[in-house]
Amino acid sequence: ALYGPSGNEGKVQAWILAYLREKQIDAHTDALGNIIAKVGGSGKKLVFSAHMDTVGVMLTEIDKDGYGKFTAIGWLDPASIAHTPVRFENGTVAAICIRDDKVGKELKVGDLYLDFGTGSKEETEQLVTVGDSAAFVPRFVESKNRILSTFLDNRAGCAILLQALDQMKNLKNEVYYVFSVQEEVGTRGGQVTAQRIQPDIGVAVDVTPCHDRPGDLEGSNALDHGVAIKISDTGSISDEGLVNKSIALCKEHNVPYQKDVIYVGGTDAGAMTLVGGGIKTIGFSVVTRYTHGPNAIVSQKDIEATVKMLELFMNADFE
Repeated sequence: ALYGPSGNEGKVQAWILAYLREKQIDAHTDALGNIIAKVGGSGKKLVFSAHMDTVGVMLTEIDKDGYGKFTAIGWLDPASIAHTPVRFENGTVAAICIRDDKVGKELKVGDLYLDFGTGSKEETEQLVTVGDSAAFVPRFVESKNRILSTFLDNRAGCAILLQALDQMKNLKNEVYYVFSVQEEVGTRGGQVTAQRIQPDIGVAVDVTPCHDRPGDLEGSNALDHGVAIKISDTGSISDEGLVNKSIALCKEHNVPYQKDVIYVGGTDAGAMTLVGGGIKTIGFSVVTRYTHGPNAIVSQKDIEATVKMLELFMNADFE
């Protein structure tokens, strides 16, 4: 639930740093705000990257009546976010609303505005200023095998890394945990950290779109089918040997899995692939409905399978 749109990940960073230090894991940050923690031994150098940032909005103008114009931080579907409340870092809340002349029509982000409940520009300026960012007002609902929540992209990935951490004992590989920044606006943190670490293998831990709902993107991703092993997305094609290794581990240890092929979106894997002379990459994701909206949904079974995949992969033998 912590506030953390791209470029303003400080609250999430502080929470994760405190958690790592409580576990006696040495961790540090870089100039951009990425967290880097070494948790493994001395074998192959592996990086597991989960981004801390979320999508959001940034205030660009306040009109004479106190309404706000905004630009998107990351990709937003206007129809999915209309009539949704957002919260600024200082606690100010506004509602995303549709211009009256655009109701019932195909929407663009520019057809939406922020209503602060104020009556003038001066009144709104006492609450926020141009350049301030906001994120969805957080919510979290847990049922028997579902989580409905804001920010599952990619707090789910961060939680999976931290959960896998509890199982790490006597690792043979040199493993780095990265909690990256600004993924939603260009996978910037993932590129910087990979450049610094120069791993043999890069792994993005993220969410991926679900294809099992009416009228959604075409594909085979579905809830409850297990960890999504990345085959390809718009930014990367996973290394064939790493894909085969991952599938073999799942089969050997009875971990449910599905092959993840998407034609929109990407992860830190795309940025890591192009670092230095090139890095072998793969991604392990949680299939998620409504990824960039305020009400994302995941399967707890899929989260458990993804944690198990990480535990197996971190301690695997690589040529």
